[in-house]
Amino acid sequence: MADRMTPQQRSRCMAAIKGKDTRPEIAVRRFLYSQGLRFRVNNRRLPGSPDIVLPRYRTVIFVDGCFWHGHEGCRHSRLPESNREYWLHKITLNRARDYRVDVELRQMGWIVMHIWECEIDETSLQILYQRIVGTPGIGEGYASTSDNDGGSSLAAEPPEAYGLPY
Repeated sequence: MADRMTPQQRSRCMAAIKGKDTRPEIAVRRFLYSQGLRFRVNNRRLPGSPDIVLPRYRTVIFVDGCFWHGHEGCRHSRLPESNREYWLHKITLNRARDYRVDVELRQMGWIVMHIWECEIDETSLQILYQRIVGTPGIGEGYASTSDNDGGSSLAAEPPEAYGLPY
């Protein structure tokens, strides 16, 4: 299927896509702030410049866009019809980078959490908050935050989903 925009229109459209301060990020930040949590935003001193950094809890949160980070099974992560190979390669590299950054942060002693943009609602935000402050018994359905199971992401796939051997 041919693109409906000219290359100049498409370039302008793609250039307008924001990398930080997106609506999903702001929604998560507003909720956490309303719960009394204080945090830093897009800390460039940490690998991957996490969207939200909670130093007190030694926790970082990434608010992942479903399209850009390849959320499998999500209606927002459908590949475009034009230039499929390019997009598949780009999203695969994004997912590999996400995994590498997660590993680096865990090795530095940080707890890493991810939340998909399509899953931001009151319930998931409450679970995220409870996971951060450590209330036992809440959020049991999400991945553990301990390092012994190799995963500490909230609402994200296990490492195998990234197509990586580790």
